[in-house]
Amino acid sequence: LAAECDLALVSYTITHHTRQSAVGLPMIVKRNFGEVEYSATEYTMSEIIGSVYQAMERTGKKHGILFLDEINCVSETLAPTMLQFLQCKTFGTHTLPQGWIIVAAGNPPEYNKSVRELDVVTLDRVKRIDVREDLGVWKEYASRRGIYGAILAYLDSKPQNFYKMESTPGGKEFVTPRGWEDLSQLLYSYDALGLTAEQPTVEQYLQHPAVAKDFAAFLALWRRYNRDVDLAAILEGTFSESTVRRCAAAGFDEKLALVGLLGDRLTQRFADCYRLDQTADRLFALLKRFKELVFLPGANPMEQFSALLKSQQEKEKAQRTQSVDKVEKQIQALLTGELEKDGEALLSLPEPTPQSVFDTVKQGLEALVEQRKQGVEQTSAQLDFAFDFLEAAFGRGQELVWFVTQLAGGYYSSWFIAQFGCVRFDQYNESLLFEKRRSQLLDQVDRLEQS
Repeated sequence: LAAECDLALVSYTITHHTRQSAVGLPMIVKRNFGEVEYSATEYTMSEIIGSVYQAMERTGKKHGILFLDEINCVSETLAPTMLQFLQCKTFGTHTLPQGWIIVAAGNPPEYNKSVRELDVVTLDRVKRIDVREDLGVWKEYASRRGIYGAILAYLDSKPQNFYKMESTPGGKEFVTPRGWEDLSQLLYSYDALGLTAEQPTVEQYLQHPAVAKDFAAFLALWRRYNRDVDLAAILEGTFSESTVRRCAAAGFDEKLALVGLLGDRLTQRFADCYRLDQTADRLFALLKRFKELVFLPGANPMEQFSALLKSQQEKEKAQRTQSVDKVEKQIQALLTGELEKDGEALLSLPEPTPQSVFDTVKQGLEALVEQRKQGVEQTSAQLDFAFDFLEAAFGRGQELVWFVTQLAGGYYSSWFIAQFGCVRFDQYNESLLFEKRRSQLLDQVDRLEQS
C-alpha cells in the first residue's frame, strides 16, 4: 500500500519495545519556574518517532505510514502510553510528524497466548477493520511478489488448504499465508542450489501434516513435468505431436501442473516486459528534465549529466534498505544501469556540447524502447503459442479455463494483456464470464423454484 501510494513506511513490532524505548529515556535538565531554578525531567527522543524522521530524511517523503504490529500484545506498562499515542499521536512529549498516519495490527488469540482483548476505551480511539484470510486477494499480492509457481498452481486446485488452524491432541496444526510465502523463498533457494525439497522440509513451513504431504506430492509432479516436458518448445511453437498426446492423456494433477508451469514461464516474460516498460517511461521522464537543464544558458552539459546520474544512484542505494517491492528495486537498478551506460558513451565525445550530450543520452533511450518493443513482440508470440498447444492437447476443456483464470488473476499478465492485447484471451475470457453468469442465473432460478 505504501509503495502504491508513494508513501514512506516505518514498521515496528510493538512487543519488542519497552516504555523507555517508545517514550525515551529520562534526563535531568535545569528549568526556571517562578524565577526559581529547578531540576526537571525531560526525555530523549523516542526511538519510534526518531525512526520516522530518519525515514523522511532518507526517502525525501513528508507523508507516510507508521505500522505497529502486535498492538494487542503490548505489556501493561506500555498500554497507557499506546492509548495516548492512538488518541494524540504522541509518545510522551514527542509528536508524530504531520502527514503521517498510524496503522496497527493485532494477532488473533489462537496465534499468541499473550493477546489481551482491547478494551472499549482503546477501540473507541481507532477505526477497526476485521481482516480475514482471502485467497483471491492474496493471489494478487502473490503474483506481484513472485511467489513460487507451484504454490499458486496448487492453491488453484486446493483453495481449502490456503489457511488452516486446527487443534489436535498433539497440539496446533496450521497453514498460514506467511508459511506459503516463506516456503516460496526456500524453494527458490533450493532451485538455485540444485536441491530438492521433500515432505519433511515442507512440513517445517506448512505445519499441517496432511497439507504438507499433499503439496509435497504436487511439487514432485511439478518438478517432473518441468524436467520432462520441453516448455521452451511449446512457447516457441515447435512442440511435437508426442508431447501433445502425452499431456492430453495425463491425470488431473499433472494437467494442472503443466498449465501452472506454462503460466509461470509466461509470468516471468510478462514481468520482464513490465520492468523494461517502466524503465523506459522513467528514463523518458528523466530525459525531459535533463533537456530543460542542459540547454540553459551557461550550463555545463557534462556536469548536468553527472548530477542526474548521482541523484539516481543515491535513490537506488536508498531503496536497497527500504521495504520496497523487489521489482521496483530491479527497475531502479535498470534505470541506473542505463544512465551509467550513457555516461560511458559520453566519455567518447571529443567536444561535449549541450546538443551532442543530449543526443547521446537520447540514443540510449531509443535503444531501450526498441528492446522493449522486441520483448513485447516475443512475449505476445509465446502467449499465442501457449494457446495453440493447450487447444491442441485439451481442446476447449477445463485446462483452458485454468489458464485463462491464471492470466486474469496475475498482476503482470493482466497488465501485459491490458497494455498490448491478446485476442485469444479476450475470446476465452468473454466465454468464461458468460458461462459464469449463466451458472449464477441458473442457481437463482433453482432457489426461486425451491422457495
